[in-house]
Amino acid sequence: MSSALDRLKNLTNKISISNYELARKENLAKLKELYKEIGIDQKVHNFEDLFEFKAINLSGASLQIENLGEIKEGRYLQVLAIAYDKTAKVKSKNISLGYFGRAENVDIEFKNKVVEFIIRYRFEKSFMTLEHYHTMLGQFS
Repeated sequence: MSSALDRLKNLTNKISISNYELARKENLAKLKELYKEIGIDQKVHNFEDLFEFKAINLSGASLQIENLGEIKEGRYLQVLAIAYDKTAKVKSKNISLGYFGRAENVDIEFKNKVVEFIIRYRFEKSFMTLEHYHTMLGQFS
């Protein structure tokens, strides 16, 4: 009886993993579209180079789940990347990937694409982090 239960658990785990793999593939395709639509490709010419940044942040709109995309009055909508250079005197620096003006003046649909880009980037970046640690753990088996 327990072997049947184990097989069911194994099958369930595989389904969950394949769902995440499908979500990741779809996310990456949409992320590439947004990368061009919002003009990030003008600053970062190779899509894959986006993931060399330590992080990508947003100013001018909220990324908190409680008020996702909510405009921050008086702020500028801007996509900022954090580059890290361990050999430099100042280890990290912010790089503007997109400046779109005062947040309250940006078209709502465009602003939503910028917010979606950030969330999709972070989703993919989290998968890359998981892969990195999975590879590292492989050295212990």
